[in-house]
Amino acid sequence: MTPNGKVFLVDDEKVVRLSLKRELQNKNYEVEDFESAQEALSFISEDWPGVLVSDVSMPQMNGLTLMEKVKEVDPEIPVILITGKGNISMAVKAIQKGAYDFLEKPFATEAFIDAVKRAKEKRQLVMEVRSLQARINRQGETKNTIIGKSASTERLRQIITSIADADADILLVGETGTGKDLVAQNIHQASKRRDYNFTAINCGAMPENIIESELFGHEAGSFTGADRRRIGKFEHTNKGTVFLDEIESMPLHLQVKLLRVIQEKSIERVGSNETIPLDIRIIAATKIDLKLASEKNLFREDLYYRLNVVQITLTPLRERIEDIPLLFHHLVMDACSRYNQKTPPVPSPEYIQELQARGWEGNVRELRNEADKFVLGLPESHPPSTKNGLQLSMQQALQNPPSGLNNQLAAVEKNLIAQELTRNKGDIKRTYTNLGLSRQTLYNRLKALGLKRKYFI
Repeated sequence: MTPNGKVFLVDDEKVVRLSLKRELQNKNYEVEDFESAQEALSFISEDWPGVLVSDVSMPQMNGLTLMEKVKEVDPEIPVILITGKGNISMAVKAIQKGAYDFLEKPFATEAFIDAVKRAKEKRQLVMEVRSLQARINRQGETKNTIIGKSASTERLRQIITSIADADADILLVGETGTGKDLVAQNIHQASKRRDYNFTAINCGAMPENIIESELFGHEAGSFTGADRRRIGKFEHTNKGTVFLDEIESMPLHLQVKLLRVIQEKSIERVGSNETIPLDIRIIAATKIDLKLASEKNLFREDLYYRLNVVQITLTPLRERIEDIPLLFHHLVMDACSRYNQKTPPVPSPEYIQELQARGWEGNVRELRNEADKFVLGLPESHPPSTKNGLQLSMQQALQNPPSGLNNQLAAVEKNLIAQELTRNKGDIKRTYTNLGLSRQTLYNRLKALGLKRKYFI
């Protein structure tokens, strides 16, 4: 059985240490236990893939100091602190300094295991993102990288590699937003045509009265307004790749001419009888069933069969949800670049799980919009509630303090964050700056405490 993940467990009390170790091993975690913080610290490195669980009160080096030193090695290593001698001040300090979670002894085993599970998922995502970034840097790839680790995405990369130099025309089939243009660019870049032009043409966005001239060019005087010769996109792309998006939108009479271009490898400019030899590769894309369209005389059957030499069907995002974490981070990085923003911390596992649960009718295009919102500090919408009801529950919690350190801490923390949000009228950046938190830590706490930014705007 594959281990769930690595855990370092640090506690000077042997009985507690071995008990927690046993519980983690029962859940298939790979656990190493240490009596002292110094011993555990010697095994921590930037590429260490695990979660650190440490007691707070220990001789020589306490848990808070250990966490600080671990954060110096890698600030994104999740640290869970546990204590039987804690107080609210200590807990607040721990959270502010970057503790992933803070548990008061005695705590429920389920709560402990859940905290470790969430921390493991966060660390796993961090390591996957770093691996992806390293691969992108090695390959010199940026926007044209196909991101994901699902079986369908791996197959897609393999197909691109195998057909890139085959020089056969290709038909890409997929829903809106599945990345057909990205796949076309990847095929071009992997082929022997990579040093020549890649020209993308949206057949659905081009007016019918000019599309022929745009594709094939025209001679001077061939029609009103044609005062000079114009080289068309096909001729401009000679020896390169032409990408025809939304091919189903191409008028039927132009489909005839396109078929001739593909078969004869030549074009004629509008208003000319001169045949111009052409060496191009056609990659067409559609979101509909062209075979069905041809049966209904909405698309030429002969063109369909000519284009369908190699067909690649792109999997919608909802059927490859394991790609979402890496893909979302990549889109966040891109959004940061476009909006001149600092790269935010890795989103929480809970946030990613919410993303994975959505239907994504707009596929990657919709996910890109979500990444933009995330970078701009505009989290996803939540079910409506009432600000007055929220404030009342906070007041009740403060007037009647709950028992237990964790519950008391949550009530105080909720009040502090709410006050700061109110003072800043919902401004996320001012709030996390004034509280001494990172952006993502604040989002994590808002979610955990049931606070909604929109209630304070």
